[in-house]
Amino acid sequence: MTSTSAGKAGEERAARFLQDAGYRILARNFLRRGGEIDLIASIGKTLVFAEVKARSYNAFGGPLGAVTPAKQKRIAQTAALYIQENGLKFDSIRFDVLCVLPDKIEHIPNAFTPARTTL
Repeated sequence: MTSTSAGKAGEERAARFLQDAGYRILARNFLRRGGEIDLIASIGKTLVFAEVKARSYNAFGGPLGAVTPAKQKRIAQTAALYIQENGLKFDSIRFDVLCVLPDKIEHIPNAFTPARTTL
């Protein structure tokens, strides 16, 4: 399995995980110049931008360690474009990370908070 196909399989598992937990998937792989958001979902009145990190092991900081400050900034900027393009109104916005490992999925709500100037 290539890293691309493993990533897509991880995103599919993460989407099913969120749906099973009551989330509604609004978009997948939202891509704009400079950034991509793996999953955009809502639960109640909260809009969730989720980064999915699929790994075959949990060494070297695991999947969460791969969501660097630079990656966080790109995700937040892309999220702002999504909100602007879709004219969405939600009570709150959240940035989550889903760590997809072979034997489990770890969901980290509010994994990071972007700088106020981004959103």
